[in-house]
Amino acid sequence: MKSTRVIFQKGMTAFLMILGCLALSQNQASAALTIKANHDHIKIDFFYHGSTVSVSGISDPGTDLIIKITAPEEHQSLREKGKVGGILWMNVETLNVEHVPSLYFLGSTRKIEDILSGEEMEKHLIGYPALQRHVTLSPVSGEDEKTKWFNEFVKFKEASKLYSVSSGDVALTEKDGRQSYYTLMKWPYQASPGTYTVTVYEVKDKKVIDKAESHVLVEQAGLIASLSGMSKNNAAAYGALSILAAVGAGFGVGLVFKKSGGAH
Repeated sequence: MKSTRVIFQKGMTAFLMILGCLALSQNQASAALTIKANHDHIKIDFFYHGSTVSVSGISDPGTDLIIKITAPEEHQSLREKGKVGGILWMNVETLNVEHVPSLYFLGSTRKIEDILSGEEMEKHLIGYPALQRHVTLSPVSGEDEKTKWFNEFVKFKEASKLYSVSSGDVALTEKDGRQSYYTLMKWPYQASPGTYTVTVYEVKDKKVIDKAESHVLVEQAGLIASLSGMSKNNAAAYGALSILAAVGAGFGVGLVFKKSGGAH
């Protein structure tokens, strides 16, 4: 009985040692990846015209990196303009897009198609094709029409500086057996207030082997915040202030024209 107990204890000890080694190896594999978003608190004030966000950290040597910045998924719409009655240009159709981020930035060490499999892109929503399959568009009939309108949606977002996919803009530096990465992204003034997620994916053999997250907070400040709060909580006062501002602006323009002798 005693020998059986000793054998059992030795077996349990060996089993726990194996579990410990496995846990240690997993921690060592994932502990190398870090992320830091510099300038992670952007304030929209009266003089705001956009900003920059740098993303940096440590990763395992010999790995590629993909950095994604996204907003929470939401509903968005596009309005198609056309001539009504052959005379007036008006909104003739509205395209509804569901489960789509208002901002979508991708940067990588190399072309994403060269370093990541299609299955992994789909899994982590990396790249426009994966995003297209994820979102819902209506009214749309058939995949060809969905592709057409999704491409139009992306063109609109890229023109608004809210969508961007690029490669080769994540710099890598190896030193003392460690790999550092760095990238700098322009933050558009068109991005609305909110919390944005920054994710770095560590890639090897066309698979994501680790990832880390950080956040960028964009919020209104000063006079902009006061006016925004007034428009939501006291619409009457905000309307009166807007009218006074418009009258004041018109009066100022009138004075300028009067001093200059009027328009010619």
